[in-house]
Amino acid sequence: MKKALLTVLMMGLVSFNISDSKLTDAEREAAVTELTKTKEHLLNVVNGLSEEQLNFKSSPESWSVGECVEHLALTESSFDEMLQGALQSPADPSKRAEVKMEDKDLVSMIVSRDSKIKTSEAFEPSGKFGSNAETLDAFTTKRDEQIDYVKNTEDDLRNHYGQLPFGTIDAYQILLFMAGHTERHVRQMEEVMDNPDFPEQ
Repeated sequence: MKKALLTVLMMGLVSFNISDSKLTDAEREAAVTELTKTKEHLLNVVNGLSEEQLNFKSSPESWSVGECVEHLALTESSFDEMLQGALQSPADPSKRAEVKMEDKDLVSMIVSRDSKIKTSEAFEPSGKFGSNAETLDAFTTKRDEQIDYVKNTEDDLRNHYGQLPFGTIDAYQILLFMAGHTERHVRQMEEVMDNPDFPEQ
């Protein structure tokens, strides 16, 4: 009888620890804000641009505004796959020490345009989605899914992990990285639009 009671108490303790690892209200709000803000920044920048403007390139090797949007649509799905992959493994608080970067530092790093990084071939624009409108729709559809997920998830995002070239990040940081990556490329779009030869209409 005592052994059975002890087992029940231990199970209750484990359940408490698991539920205690959910996102805080502040974390949830911060992620939703970043994902929403960067989506809206993108939509505001491309709003009203003509096909000529969307397809303008500053140089043959640079990306157009439309190609930046396609890159974001491609990577949005990839980040989602990374997140789902991280959540498939059991939560492991013992790996927290492997996460070396604070949330704000992670976002600052990816948003900065000071260093340019060539993307892998899989994320190079190739016209996969069809028109510029269809490409933008692919991005916003996936982003809205992410925002809805963050608003409602009870997953333990701090004790699941993903790998990026610079090291380990937790699942919550995957979402922040996703938002920061969007901002990075919206700033790239704005650089294209600042070109003196950018079409007036």
